[in-house]
Amino acid sequence: MRIIILLIWLVLLLSISSCSKKTIEATLVCDAPSLPTHPKQQGFNHLINKFTDKGVPGIALLIKDSNGTWAGAAGMADIAQGIPMQSCHISKVASITKIFMAALAMKLAEDGTLNLDEKISTYLTPAQLKDIANADEVTVRQLLNHTTGIYDVITNNSFYLDVLNNPPKHRTQADILKFVRNKPAVFAAGSSSGYSNTNTLLLSLVIDKLGGKPHQTLLREKIIEPLQLENTFYYYHDKLPENKVAQGYYDLYNNGKIENLSSYNTGSGNGYTGLYSNVFDLLKFIDALFIDKTLVSQNSLHQMLDFNAFEEADSDRLLGAGVMKDFIHRSNNEYAYGHRGRDLAYSADLFYFPEKNKVMVLIVNYGTDGDSKLRPTFYDLRKEVVDELMK
Repeated sequence: MRIIILLIWLVLLLSISSCSKKTIEATLVCDAPSLPTHPKQQGFNHLINKFTDKGVPGIALLIKDSNGTWAGAAGMADIAQGIPMQSCHISKVASITKIFMAALAMKLAEDGTLNLDEKISTYLTPAQLKDIANADEVTVRQLLNHTTGIYDVITNNSFYLDVLNNPPKHRTQADILKFVRNKPAVFAAGSSSGYSNTNTLLLSLVIDKLGGKPHQTLLREKIIEPLQLENTFYYYHDKLPENKVAQGYYDLYNNGKIENLSSYNTGSGNGYTGLYSNVFDLLKFIDALFIDKTLVSQNSLHQMLDFNAFEEADSDRLLGAGVMKDFIHRSNNEYAYGHRGRDLAYSADLFYFPEKNKVMVLIVNYGTDGDSKLRPTFYDLRKEVVDELMK
């Protein structure tokens, strides 16, 4: 997700400090698991400390390669309380929620509950799809691979104005779709590729209708619990654990001073975001999906890795069915499968490099959704982590 620069002047119109009720409890120290030493740990420790010195509040990093698994952290999980960031801390991982939703959709397709090539208008009511351009034409598969052309809600200034007026408000799918209705399609369905958070929100509605249970229940029963992801929560549907969640930050006023925006909710629990996790649980997920290949069938995985021929402008990625093929312009087949997560106060990367058999899980408690002085610093961080991983 990305917030356009106009967010800055929208913020200045509001007295947001008076209504920003904090919903994330003060963070405490957690019990990080002990891991064997790794030959690259010194390099990675130096790297994450280098970037917290540059102003990134907190970083948790896990890497896995032929030498084993290493996890470390730097910076602060809670600046006000003076709590250092640890690899066991839980953070919002934003759009990484989408790859979990894609795996759920594939499992429902495997058991015959969901037909990926059926139009969503077959499943959803005219009232649900009313005035959403292209919605009556697209299939479930097109929701997954972002070829719908459906307007992306997070590009709507009014949506962010609503968030800024009432940061912690629990917004339902219907609440969020109000900002999509009567907006023009970005392109004709199936003619191009364009990342849209609205697509995965609509997917959650389809699963709610077909699955026999709400999508949040199925996500827990079919993904989270079988993988024993004990530190993964789908907020608002799941209660967040007290004192274990890292605070989230952003330079809201573009003045070089970061603010605690942990409570600012950009749509949690509606398919496209809302997952909170840590680097160890995310490793379990990506291992099961891409390495052990036990989460979905081989046929389902093949479909998830069917990437569009449409490369997004100014992007280093291709879009598949709930999966990104990222770092595609790196040399020596150093591309990766997984997903990015970008939110107002948190950022994350979850990637498996198939040609190198390496995994990177990166969590930062700073938002890179919008433009700020630290945003390029985050992208430098992720590049240097991959550079170090590939040595």
